[in-house]
Amino acid sequence: MTLFRTVEPAVEPVTLSEVKAHLRIDGTSEDDLLTGLVRAARQDVERSTGLALIDQSWRLVLDRWPASGTVPLRIHPVREVLSVTLYGSEGEASLLAPESYQVDTLSRPARVHAETTPPALRAMNGVEIDFSAGFGESGTDVPDLLRRAILLLVAHWYEFRAGFGPDDQPVSYPAGYERMIVGYRAGRL
Repeated sequence: MTLFRTVEPAVEPVTLSEVKAHLRIDGTSEDDLLTGLVRAARQDVERSTGLALIDQSWRLVLDRWPASGTVPLRIHPVREVLSVTLYGSEGEASLLAPESYQVDTLSRPARVHAETTPPALRAMNGVEIDFSAGFGESGTDVPDLLRRAILLLVAHWYEFRAGFGPDDQPVSYPAGYERMIVGYRAGRL
Protein backbone atom coordinates (compact mmCIF):
# COMPACT_ATOMS: atom_id res chain seq x y z
CA MET A 1 0.00 0.00 0.00
CA THR A 2 1.41 3.35 -1.06
CA LEU A 3 -0.14 6.73 -0.33
CA PHE A 4 1.10 9.89 -1.99
CA ARG A 5 -0.11 13.42 -2.65
CA THR A 6 -0.90 14.16 -6.30
CA VAL A 7 -1.91 17.83 -5.93
CA GLU A 8 -0.36 20.10 -3.29
CA PRO A 9 -2.52 22.61 -1.39
CA ALA A 10 -2.94 25.88 -3.27
CA VAL A 11 -2.36 28.02 -0.14
CA GLU A 12 -0.99 27.60 3.37
CA PRO A 13 -3.27 27.61 6.43
CA VAL A 14 -1.37 30.59 7.87
CA THR A 15 -0.47 33.59 5.72
CA LEU A 16 2.88 35.33 5.66
CA SER A 17 1.28 38.49 7.07
CA GLU A 18 -0.17 36.50 10.00
CA VAL A 19 3.26 35.03 10.75
CA LYS A 20 4.93 38.44 10.54
CA ALA A 21 2.34 39.93 12.88
CA HIS A 22 2.82 37.03 15.30
CA LEU A 23 6.60 37.50 15.26
CA ARG A 24 6.37 41.31 15.14
CA ILE A 25 8.46 41.57 11.98
CA ASP A 26 8.01 44.58 9.69
CA GLY A 27 10.55 44.15 6.87
CA THR A 28 10.57 41.82 3.90
CA SER A 29 14.13 40.48 4.14
CA GLU A 30 13.00 37.32 5.98
CA ASP A 31 9.94 36.58 3.81
CA ASP A 32 11.46 33.59 2.00
CA LEU A 33 12.61 32.03 5.26
CA LEU A 34 9.22 32.57 6.90
CA THR A 35 7.36 31.15 3.89
CA GLY A 36 9.54 28.04 4.04
CA LEU A 37 8.98 27.70 7.78
CA VAL A 38 5.21 27.93 7.34
CA ARG A 39 5.29 25.19 4.69
CA ALA A 40 7.50 23.00 6.88
CA ALA A 41 5.29 23.57 9.92
CA ARG A 42 2.15 22.69 7.93
CA GLN A 43 3.82 19.52 6.69
CA ASP A 44 4.85 18.63 10.24
CA VAL A 45 1.33 19.13 11.59
CA GLU A 46 -0.11 17.07 8.72
CA ARG A 47 2.42 14.28 9.25
CA SER A 48 1.92 14.22 13.01
CA THR A 49 -1.87 14.16 12.85
CA GLY A 50 -2.65 12.36 9.59
CA LEU A 51 -4.66 15.36 8.46
CA ALA A 52 -4.84 17.28 5.21
CA LEU A 53 -5.30 20.88 6.35
CA ILE A 54 -6.01 22.61 3.02
CA ASP A 55 -7.75 20.89 0.08
CA GLN A 56 -5.36 18.59 -1.77
CA SER A 57 -5.51 15.40 -3.82
CA TRP A 58 -4.12 11.99 -2.90
CA ARG A 59 -3.69 8.57 -4.47
CA LEU A 60 -3.72 5.28 -2.63
CA VAL A 61 -2.15 2.38 -4.55
CA LEU A 62 -2.82 -1.22 -3.54
CA ASP A 63 -1.70 -4.54 -4.97
CA ARG A 64 -5.19 -6.01 -4.58
CA TRP A 65 -8.54 -5.23 -3.05
CA PRO A 66 -8.68 -6.52 0.55
CA ALA A 67 -10.70 -9.69 1.23
CA SER A 68 -12.83 -7.72 3.73
CA GLY A 69 -14.02 -5.54 0.85
CA THR A 70 -13.08 -2.36 2.74
CA VAL A 71 -10.13 -0.07 2.01
CA PRO A 72 -9.20 2.53 4.67
CA LEU A 73 -8.09 5.98 3.50
CA ARG A 74 -5.61 7.14 6.15
CA ILE A 75 -5.72 10.88 5.37
CA HIS A 76 -8.45 12.89 7.08
CA PRO A 77 -10.85 14.57 6.38
CA VAL A 78 -11.68 12.93 3.04
CA ARG A 79 -13.95 15.16 0.99
CA GLU A 80 -14.68 12.77 -1.88
CA VAL A 81 -13.39 9.77 -3.78
CA LEU A 82 -12.61 10.97 -7.29
CA SER A 83 -12.04 7.59 -8.95
CA VAL A 84 -11.16 3.96 -8.40
CA THR A 85 -9.00 2.52 -11.19
CA LEU A 86 -8.34 -1.19 -11.58
CA TYR A 87 -5.50 -2.58 -13.67
CA GLY A 88 -5.90 -5.98 -15.29
CA SER A 89 -3.22 -8.62 -15.59
CA GLU A 90 -2.17 -7.16 -18.96
CA GLY A 91 -1.97 -3.61 -17.56
CA GLU A 92 -5.27 -2.42 -19.02
CA ALA A 93 -7.00 0.22 -16.89
CA SER A 94 -10.70 0.30 -16.10
CA LEU A 95 -12.67 2.57 -13.81
CA LEU A 96 -14.76 0.95 -11.12
CA ALA A 97 -18.29 2.34 -11.46
CA PRO A 98 -19.17 4.61 -8.51
CA GLU A 99 -22.40 2.70 -7.91
CA SER A 100 -20.40 -0.50 -7.25
CA TYR A 101 -18.73 0.88 -4.11
CA GLN A 102 -19.69 2.92 -1.06
CA VAL A 103 -17.67 5.71 0.50
CA ASP A 104 -17.77 6.57 4.21
CA THR A 105 -16.16 9.99 4.70
CA LEU A 106 -17.51 10.45 8.23
CA SER A 107 -15.35 7.77 9.84
CA ARG A 108 -11.70 8.12 10.64
CA PRO A 109 -10.18 6.60 8.67
CA ALA A 110 -12.59 7.13 5.79
CA ARG A 111 -13.44 3.92 3.99
CA VAL A 112 -14.22 2.63 0.52
CA HIS A 113 -16.24 -0.59 0.49
CA ALA A 114 -17.05 -2.83 -2.46
CA GLU A 115 -19.55 -5.67 -1.97
CA THR A 116 -17.89 -7.78 -4.64
CA THR A 117 -14.12 -7.98 -4.80
CA PRO A 118 -12.86 -6.78 -8.19
CA PRO A 119 -11.65 -9.56 -10.54
CA ALA A 120 -8.04 -10.64 -11.09
CA LEU A 121 -5.68 -7.70 -11.13
CA ARG A 122 -2.04 -7.35 -12.06
CA ALA A 123 0.31 -8.66 -9.38
CA MET A 124 1.53 -5.25 -8.20
CA ASN A 125 -0.25 -1.89 -7.96
CA GLY A 126 -3.54 -3.25 -9.31
CA VAL A 127 -5.78 -0.68 -7.58
CA GLU A 128 -5.54 3.12 -7.53
CA ILE A 129 -7.95 5.19 -5.46
CA ASP A 130 -7.82 8.94 -6.12
CA PHE A 131 -9.44 11.17 -3.52
CA SER A 132 -9.50 14.73 -2.25
CA ALA A 133 -9.00 15.66 1.38
CA GLY A 134 -8.79 18.79 3.49
CA PHE A 135 -10.83 21.12 5.68
CA GLY A 136 -11.37 23.60 2.83
CA GLU A 137 -9.77 25.92 0.31
CA SER A 138 -8.46 28.57 2.70
CA GLY A 139 -6.77 28.91 6.05
CA THR A 140 -9.99 30.08 7.68
CA ASP A 141 -11.44 26.59 7.09
CA VAL A 142 -8.69 24.99 9.21
CA PRO A 143 -9.42 24.56 12.95
CA ASP A 144 -7.97 27.48 14.90
CA LEU A 145 -5.96 25.26 17.26
CA LEU A 146 -4.07 23.75 14.32
CA ARG A 147 -3.38 27.20 12.86
CA ARG A 148 -2.03 28.29 16.24
CA ALA A 149 0.15 25.17 16.42
CA ILE A 150 1.67 26.18 13.07
CA LEU A 151 2.32 29.72 14.34
CA LEU A 152 3.91 28.35 17.51
CA LEU A 153 6.13 25.99 15.53
CA VAL A 154 7.18 28.70 13.04
CA ALA A 155 8.07 31.08 15.88
CA HIS A 156 10.12 28.40 17.65
CA TRP A 157 12.02 27.38 14.52
CA TYR A 158 12.58 31.04 13.61
CA GLU A 159 14.03 31.75 17.05
CA PHE A 160 16.47 28.84 16.92
CA ARG A 161 17.44 29.10 13.23
CA ALA A 162 20.89 30.65 13.71
CA GLY A 163 22.20 28.50 16.56
CA PHE A 164 22.09 25.27 14.58
CA GLY A 165 22.85 24.25 11.01
CA PRO A 166 20.28 23.06 8.45
CA ASP A 167 21.18 19.43 9.11
CA ASP A 168 20.28 19.87 12.80
CA GLN A 169 16.77 21.19 12.11
CA PRO A 170 14.27 20.92 13.57
CA VAL A 171 16.18 21.40 16.83
CA SER A 172 13.16 20.79 19.02
CA TYR A 173 9.48 21.38 19.42
CA PRO A 174 8.08 24.18 21.58
CA ALA A 175 6.34 23.53 24.87
CA GLY A 176 2.63 23.15 24.30
CA TYR A 177 2.88 22.08 20.65
CA GLU A 178 2.04 18.44 21.38
CA ARG A 179 -0.94 19.46 23.53
CA MET A 180 -2.30 21.55 20.67
CA ILE A 181 -2.29 18.73 18.12
CA VAL A 182 -2.91 15.63 20.25
CA GLY A 183 -6.70 15.89 19.96
CA TYR A 184 -6.42 15.76 16.18
CA ARG A 185 -4.34 12.60 16.02
CA ALA A 186 -6.06 9.41 14.90
CA GLY A 187 -6.82 7.11 17.80
CA ARG A 188 -5.16 3.72 17.94
CA LEU A 189 -6.67 0.56 19.30
